[in-house]
Amino acid sequence: MLYPYHLSDIMVKGLRITPFSYYTGIMEDIMNSEKSYDSLPNFTAADCLRLLGIGRNQYIDLMNQCRSSKKFFRRKTARDLLPVKPVEIAIEAWWVVQAGYITEDDIKICTTSEKSVIDKIIDSGPQLAGSLDYNIVHSLYNKGFIYLDVPISDDSCIAVPPLEGFVMNRLQGDYFETLLYKIFVSIDEHTNVAELANVLEIDLSLVKNAVSMYCRLGFAHKKGQVMNLENLHSSWRNIPSINRLKSTLDPQKMLLSWDSGENRTPVQEACSSATDTDTNSQDDPADTASVSSLSLSSGHTKRIAFLFDSTLTAFLMMGNLSPNLKSHAVTMFEVGKLSDESLDSFLVELEKVQSTGEGEAQRYFDHALTLRNTILFLRHNKDLVAQAAQPEQPNNGFPLDLLRCESLLGLDPATCSRVLNKNYTLLVSMAPLTNEIRPISSCTPQHIGPAIPEVSSVWFKLYIYHITGQGPPSLLLSKGTRLRKLPDIFQGYDRLLITSWGHDPGVVLTSNVLTMLNDALTHSAVLIQGHGMHGMGETMHIPFPFEEAEQQGDFSRVNMGVHKALRLLSDKVDLQHFCGYVTMLNPSSRHTNRKLSDASDGKGELELASGSDVNGSTESFEIVIEDTSVDSAAKPSPEVPTTELEWVPLELCFGIPLFSSELNRKVCRKIATHGLCRKESLQKLLHSSRKLSLQVLNFVYSFQEGISTLDLLSDTSSSLFSQPTSADVGVPLPAKNLMFKEGMLSEWNGQSPSPVLIANVLKEQIK
Repeated sequence: MLYPYHLSDIMVKGLRITPFSYYTGIMEDIMNSEKSYDSLPNFTAADCLRLLGIGRNQYIDLMNQCRSSKKFFRRKTARDLLPVKPVEIAIEAWWVVQAGYITEDDIKICTTSEKSVIDKIIDSGPQLAGSLDYNIVHSLYNKGFIYLDVPISDDSCIAVPPLEGFVMNRLQGDYFETLLYKIFVSIDEHTNVAELANVLEIDLSLVKNAVSMYCRLGFAHKKGQVMNLENLHSSWRNIPSINRLKSTLDPQKMLLSWDSGENRTPVQEACSSATDTDTNSQDDPADTASVSSLSLSSGHTKRIAFLFDSTLTAFLMMGNLSPNLKSHAVTMFEVGKLSDESLDSFLVELEKVQSTGEGEAQRYFDHALTLRNTILFLRHNKDLVAQAAQPEQPNNGFPLDLLRCESLLGLDPATCSRVLNKNYTLLVSMAPLTNEIRPISSCTPQHIGPAIPEVSSVWFKLYIYHITGQGPPSLLLSKGTRLRKLPDIFQGYDRLLITSWGHDPGVVLTSNVLTMLNDALTHSAVLIQGHGMHGMGETMHIPFPFEEAEQQGDFSRVNMGVHKALRLLSDKVDLQHFCGYVTMLNPSSRHTNRKLSDASDGKGELELASGSDVNGSTESFEIVIEDTSVDSAAKPSPEVPTTELEWVPLELCFGIPLFSSELNRKVCRKIATHGLCRKESLQKLLHSSRKLSLQVLNFVYSFQEGISTLDLLSDTSSSLFSQPTSADVGVPLPAKNLMFKEGMLSEWNGQSPSPVLIANVLKEQIK
């Protein structure tokens, strides 16, 4: 666990346990126990790297040396291999130097200048590091004679730049580590520590300890007025600040004005005005003076939040897309947030991404490029500002933050609601969000995305098939069901789309699917759907809201909006105030990309056959389907005739898609032209979201036994943010086996469709 820096006076002065000796003991213990480096929690590992210089690769090397020494007569212990003094660490000028446990013997090994500094600290009390000689401070720290406090006041504001030096280990569930993650995603540069503690309803001292830890590790920097160079010791003048955010933003956005209080001690006064200033500003006093004169207003503009999942960060971390892109991706994953202040450098890195890749890497390039286009569309878009009905705000567009859904779900419901309401005017989700997580549900601020978790689940597929009377043959099997043979409705299909509950779908061959299905059914409900009769089925993505002209004329590949199912969807579901896309499927198509589909099958069969978590491979299945569909949509084949009867709706996704640049461009254009961010449109969106939520919940309830609609609504709201990484918590599992065939949804008893069809009853309920 992390060194208790807030108890340094007891740990160092009383027990003489410095952070270096503390982490040396931890490292020795895990080496003697031959534990994995992953046994260290993330922030603990980062602090070990900062003080000992031991990261993952260094630890592996030390373990190899330790093991090899056992084979020879001169055996080296773990302690012999560990460093004897700390590596050089970053010390900021505004940190406070305190005297540690110093004996007379310690004084004898000190130089004259070191003795004078120790005398000054003992006689005059704690000193700002910047007021002492830089080299002497480091020398005394390495000897363990002093320790450092990172002071955080109630009105301190901090900023989180892209992470450097963060160690991505497993989260161990330690209380303080968990708290650090909760505060990470809630931090913004305009909220001081006291306000942040109030929003999170966490004790102020705990928040201060967490913020102090961020600054100590170099993951955040303190904001405020530029520190006067005259207060610095001459040895600090040319020392670069490692914990400093290098930003090209307008200084007006980077500084806050602070009220200078009276009756403060020199340390308190200096700490309240201290900040991490850019090296360039230190070199040029004229620039420093001009920057210091700037101040911000007390309020700040609310922002737009773009919600993404961990799949996106995985794509950005892989493929060597850009030299410095990984640090931003790590920040998006670990912090759970990339603020507007960091987006300039992020966009610069995305600009370096090439437009083409090879094979599997093409998915990573596509997501990076479409993410860049989405950021440019949502961020500081004057059209969106004009529509959003906030006349008091300057007409230069709303700032944009990128938020990871899993990090928000780590907060309790009330806290998450307060954080979102305080900082954001609108939430927009990427599409599709992985089924591994639960989407964020929010009435205020309003959310352009899935209204409730059920809308991102298997239930919603069956719901749209039911209300349109169209869809591929589908069979939803409850957990524990066993199949002796493949049902007759899938005869003639070469490929099936398999969705294990709470996971993303995958396409597999029909010939060997039975064993895989029975294995998956032992631990999960499964949806089976016909996908292709001659290899992979052909899919096309139709963006909405629909233009009036798009639903007129004769049906064709380029005029898919006139399809009867899409017109019914427009009537039953208010697509005019949402954005997203409908995936249409042609199972009988013969001209899909066979190479891509063949490549996907092997992965799917391997994963399903092993009975393991199919998330990794099934996500690739999903992208394979989308790659094929994008090609067919971008390059239609007019020589191959098609009819409306060949196409059926496969799924409906709300949000802005990132997997296809062309589809992304169309959806963004429709958001602007239809004015989805206008106040009137957002009010209708809220009404439509509530109506859709009730209809879908009522649909799901009709297939449950012993559950009332009120219970279902209560479960949905109460468990909305619980178990952040579990997609199926709160979404009811099917209590019955259900079959969709020939436009009718019915209970399946394992032999033939039940004579009592429930579809007509349900349609009456929806009306």
